[in-house]
Amino acid sequence: MKKLSFLFVIFSLFLNSQTKNEDVEAIKKFQNDLNVEYLNPKESPLRGENLRKFKQHPFFPIDLKYRIKAKFTKTENPVPFELPTSSGNFKKYQEFGKADFEIDGKNYSLTIYQSLDLMKMEKYKDYLFLPFRDDTNGKETYGGGKYMDLRIPEGNEIILDFNQSYQPYCAYNALDYNCPIVPEKNKLSVRIEAGVMYEDIYYH
Repeated sequence: MKKLSFLFVIFSLFLNSQTKNEDVEAIKKFQNDLNVEYLNPKESPLRGENLRKFKQHPFFPIDLKYRIKAKFTKTENPVPFELPTSSGNFKKYQEFGKADFEIDGKNYSLTIYQSLDLMKMEKYKDYLFLPFRDDTNGKETYGGGKYMDLRIPEGNEIILDFNQSYQPYCAYNALDYNCPIVPEKNKLSVRIEAGVMYEDIYYH
């Protein structure tokens, strides 16, 4: 019996290690894909000298502490609304749900949105949008906040991997892009040291 218990513990540790390795590889893929996108003149928000100077994004060190399994509560009968953008215009969204989670023993909540335009497109109909701010904004990250792309979860949990959060295009090119402003209720009073960092010297 003790031998079986020992083998079960070893097997559990192995599975946990495998899962962590897969999570890290997914984050590395995100980082590589983002760099490739910004190096491609057809996809990059960077222009002119900024594009020529760009090599790669600075990232916080990968930290699985910021890959969080959050409690998800779907919003019933959501009301469409217009979210203000950086250019003074608006984009149409609806509230899709809320994610409740812990960081260092403290509770936080973020509201997740769905674009009314994207949900009409087959390719993006399951995409969700999470804009947020935290205490790194204006320091290591863009002052206007960061974004995270999510997919509609199947149950009452959703993975928030802040290692895969990124700056809006407006952080690099405010003239050509129209980016949603982070709602005040999605301001976190904590430092999220994960995802893409922001350094003006690379882009201006």
